[in-house]
Amino acid sequence: MSPELIAVLAVIAAALVFDYTNGFHDAANAIATSISTRALTPRIALGLAAIGNFVGAHFGAGVAKTVGEGLVTLPTGIESLGVVFAGVLGAIAWNMVTWYFGLPSSSSHALFGGLVGATLLATGGVVQWVTIGEKVLLPMVISPIIGLTLGYVLMLALLWAFRNGHPGKLNRGFRWAQTASAAAMSVGHGMQDAAKTMGIVVLALYTGGFQESTSHIPGWVFWTSAAMLAAGTYTGGWRIIRTLGRKIIDLGPPEGFAAETVASAVLYFNALVLKAPISTTHTITSAIMGVGATKRLSAVRWNVAGNIVIAWVITFPAAALIACLTYLLVRPIFG
Repeated sequence: MSPELIAVLAVIAAALVFDYTNGFHDAANAIATSISTRALTPRIALGLAAIGNFVGAHFGAGVAKTVGEGLVTLPTGIESLGVVFAGVLGAIAWNMVTWYFGLPSSSSHALFGGLVGATLLATGGVVQWVTIGEKVLLPMVISPIIGLTLGYVLMLALLWAFRNGHPGKLNRGFRWAQTASAAAMSVGHGMQDAAKTMGIVVLALYTGGFQESTSHIPGWVFWTSAAMLAAGTYTGGWRIIRTLGRKIIDLGPPEGFAAETVASAVLYFNALVLKAPISTTHTITSAIMGVGATKRLSAVRWNVAGNIVIAWVITFPAAALIACLTYLLVRPIFG
């Protein structure tokens, strides 16, 4: 077995571990609202999310190509594989830190930060700052604003449309509707987050010299990335589920349906139209805040929301720093 093949396999293994942690870290994105409103039992919700993630992964080729070829440029060779390996480990480490504290931070931005941090120390590595700005930093600011605004507007529309309805009947109806909105959210999460792992695997294959470009995604990459994300999702991320589902606002079925509908629509538009790798965490969390603000501003627990926003802001640089330190440690191995 050649050194290049061993290095590629190590990077792919790390990418799949990241994919798994992404699943249990971000399972809350798709199902926290459905669980908190009792629209779905926890295990049914997790199973639905796992299936949705698996299906959605097969529609994320556009996002995968953006991650694989648009964010950093690396020369082929073992040293570049060390860069990717360190970047992924940085993302995994930050995922575990934020999971431990129950903070719904962005696995996507942890991965991007890790890649950028390690690339900055690499010989011949180039960070595509224009693409980073357009595809990562700008959406990081805009998508939460859109999620919050649309969540607020849709919830107002639902309140007006059903203003004369019987609360008990409405809650039962919206619990059924949440099955569909949670499924849509799960597919959107798969489009975004499994695709990011696919992009890393393709980047590893290219830098290792096992394929000629980063534009081709082999079929097995779709299946393995989808399967690992689904498996991680099914294990659940209960710390973060509690934060999203209970600590930001007290959600009812109508609020849960509105938040999931808005978040999934934003994810679909970015994945299928813009091919931009946005954060599912930012999108659903901001939608929940927008929905909650229709009751009254004090209904949103802004101290919890503030801690989440702080985690959003520091995720990219924190993962980049961890990846830099990791790269210094693994560089002699991949040299």
